[in-house]
Amino acid sequence: MSELASKSHAELMRIERDIARRHIGKFPWLAVTWALTNLTVWLSLWPLVLMGIIPLWIGFIIATLNVMLSYLPSHEAQHDIIALPGARLRWLNELVGHLSTIPLVLPYRVAKLTHLEHHKHANDPALDPDHGTSARGPLHAIWKSILNRQPGNKNAYGDTLVRIGRPDVALDFIAYELIFYGTLFTLAWTGFALEAALLWWLPRHIALTYIQYYLSWAPHHPATEQGRYRNTRSFRSILGNIGSMGMQYHVIHHLHPRIPLYRTPKAYWEMKPVLEARGARVDEL
Repeated sequence: MSELASKSHAELMRIERDIARRHIGKFPWLAVTWALTNLTVWLSLWPLVLMGIIPLWIGFIIATLNVMLSYLPSHEAQHDIIALPGARLRWLNELVGHLSTIPLVLPYRVAKLTHLEHHKHANDPALDPDHGTSARGPLHAIWKSILNRQPGNKNAYGDTLVRIGRPDVALDFIAYELIFYGTLFTLAWTGFALEAALLWWLPRHIALTYIQYYLSWAPHHPATEQGRYRNTRSFRSILGNIGSMGMQYHVIHHLHPRIPLYRTPKAYWEMKPVLEARGARVDEL
């Protein structure tokens, strides 16, 4: 740290980029395998539970984990980490992006466009679509996540799509919602209301709260600062890095979004002295 303190902005930036370059371009086999396996397991729960092969309570636990784990592979695709536009495996990038968030009922195009706006405007109350997750503390963050999904609340994603001139993408969200509620209604109508609730409706709400807590609230709290080195932070979770979905090192993701999730811890520890010299929020790890 003392060595780096005397270096110029340009020198620090060069060191930072050199470190980041060592981690970018690595194919994220974990994310691809994770996406396809997770979706397959979740889909298999339906016949297994409906046919009585496994009890509903076990199906509920597995389904909740499946939906909680469904977002991150799509997140890798949103940043073109699996394959850049024009690359030979671009189809795989888009396939993972679209398929992985089906259990979460989150269309890929909606997720990608709004998430990129979050990166551009992190912690801006007017422009950051995720700013609604900001809260005073952990319990308040959980409560706000639940409140934000109540009828009549403002849809930040929809507003963002309109602002960036892509209201057409909101049709994806409408289609997903119609399929979701249509499926729940059909299952309830045919005598499987409890299965519908415990394999999809409730796991989705639990997962949304968990994802918003660890991907939005925790890495940005208190969400009052903007700027490349101040709009996010490293933090220590009682559940560890795996339990927090890899978000303890989220500062690395905002600085270099194309570093795969599984490489962010290593990149963080290599880059931490540079980030300290730049005034980044890395004190908690």
